[in-house]
Amino acid sequence: MEIKVSGRKTTVTDALRAHVDEKIGEALKVFDIEPMTADVVLRYEKNPSNPNPAIVEVTVRARGSVIRVAEHGADMYAAIDLAADKVTRQLRKFKTRVVDNRQQGLSAAEVAPVEPVADLADLLIPEEEDDQLVRVKEIELTPMTEEQALVQTDLLGHDFYVFENSTTGLINVVYHRKNGGYGIIKPKLEVEGE
Repeated sequence: MEIKVSGRKTTVTDALRAHVDEKIGEALKVFDIEPMTADVVLRYEKNPSNPNPAIVEVTVRARGSVIRVAEHGADMYAAIDLAADKVTRQLRKFKTRVVDNRQQGLSAAEVAPVEPVADLADLLIPEEEDDQLVRVKEIELTPMTEEQALVQTDLLGHDFYVFENSTTGLINVVYHRKNGGYGIIKPKLEVEGE
């Protein structure tokens, strides 16, 4: 397994790189498959009022699926530890769902691949630009079940996920509800002759 460590506006020392290799490497052993890669970005937020300025972003690619984690810490070592714990939890959840799908006759390859995003910061919109269209993203729609879409939503850590429903062939959106649970948005089709 390959772990690529980079720093954004910060220097990655040998000690930090060794700590990432140790902690994230241990986390990745939960689901030891090939090919699996991990991209780790270390950065500091320059806000003096923030008690946790160290940020670690981890993107794991395994069997066509993407698992993303971002954690904040008081220092970079604490943030790496928190991110490693979260990666372990996410990979266990992914492994459990893949095993469940196999028992239902689905393979891990049927979980649709997700277009990778090079930088998690690209997904964030600054407050002063929140009413402007600042990015257009095209996605490939792969037919999948509602359960597979829920898995992808959890693994990506997004609030919603757009997919083509394999049962109906229509575009659906799965979203995380603020009061807990998930919802699904389906198009209402008019029946001919009514």
